[in-house]
Amino acid sequence: MPAVTVENPLTLPKVAASGDAAARPVLAVTTAPSGFEGEGFPVRRAFAGINYKYLDPFIMMDQMGEVEYAAGEPKGTPWHPHRGFETVTYLIDGTFVHQDSNGGGGTIQNGDTQWMTAGSGLLHIEAPPESLVMSGGLFHGLQLWVNLPKADKMMDPRYQDIRGGQVQLLASPDGGALLRVIAGELDGHQGPGITHTPITMIHATVRPGAEVTLPWREDFNGLAYVLAGRGTVGAERRPVHLGQTAVFGAGSSLTVRADEKQDGNTPDLEVVLLGGRPIREPMAHYGPFVMNSQAELKQAFEDFQAGRLGTVPAVHGM
Repeated sequence: MPAVTVENPLTLPKVAASGDAAARPVLAVTTAPSGFEGEGFPVRRAFAGINYKYLDPFIMMDQMGEVEYAAGEPKGTPWHPHRGFETVTYLIDGTFVHQDSNGGGGTIQNGDTQWMTAGSGLLHIEAPPESLVMSGGLFHGLQLWVNLPKADKMMDPRYQDIRGGQVQLLASPDGGALLRVIAGELDGHQGPGITHTPITMIHATVRPGAEVTLPWREDFNGLAYVLAGRGTVGAERRPVHLGQTAVFGAGSSLTVRADEKQDGNTPDLEVVLLGGRPIREPMAHYGPFVMNSQAELKQAFEDFQAGRLGTVPAVHGM
C-alpha cells in the first residue's frame, strides 16, 4: 500500500487551507471493532458507535483486510440485494470481481474503485477471481455505503468503473502528503467518481513527521479513518492509529499529522478523509436496504422476494 502513487509529489498540484480558515475541532475518536462479512473475510467496522448525525450521508464503512491469504482462502460475498443507497468499493491491494443483475460489472485491483448506485434495487456479487483463490495473496480495501435522498432512492441503478489511474492526485505544499481524490472535489480539483449525494472521498498518505491542513467545505461533515500507521488529527493533535475514526466538528479546514516514528509494517500514515452534505431525512435501515420508512423497507423485502430486484444471471463468470 498504496497502489497509486508518484515518485515525486512536488510535481503535483498543491493544496492547502488558507491561513484564516477555521480549524475543525475533533469531537471524538472511536475504535472500529473487528468482524467478518460475506463468506467470512475479516473487516473493521469503521463507523461503529458513532452517532448518525455525525455520519450523514454516510451509512457504514468496512475496512476489508489487510490480510495475506493462503491458497484456497480468499473469500467474497454471495449474491445479495440492495436498494436505496450507493456502495463504493475501493481496492488498495488484491483483486475483486463485481457483477450485478443490471448488467454492471468488472474487475478492480490495486487502486481501482467500483461505484454502484443500487437505487430502485438490484442483486450483486463480489468475489475474488479464481486465480486469486488458487494462489492466495494480499487483500485490502474499503467498502463505503452512501445514502441517497428520498427523491433518488428509486432511481435507475448505475455502475461506475473507476481506474486507479483516473484519480486526481494532489500534494501538500511541502510534498509530505500525497492526496488521491476518488470522488467529489478538493479546493477545485475534481475526482472521477460521480455522486448523487454531494461528498468528497480522499485517500491520503502522510510521510512521517509531515502535516497537512486541507480546506474543507463548511456545509460538509468531516471524518478521518486510519487505514495504517499512527499520527494525530486536528489542531489539538488528538492521537489516532490503525482502525480508528476521528469525527470533526464545524469549520473550514481539517488537519492530519503523521508521527515521526511509524509502525514496523507501514512506512507512512494512511488515512481516508470523508465529507458529505447531510441529507437530514428519516432513515430506515435493515440489512441490504436503506429507505425512509418501515413501510418502504417492508416493500423492498417483498419486491426482493417476488424477484422484482432482478435475477441472478445463469452464468456469472466468477
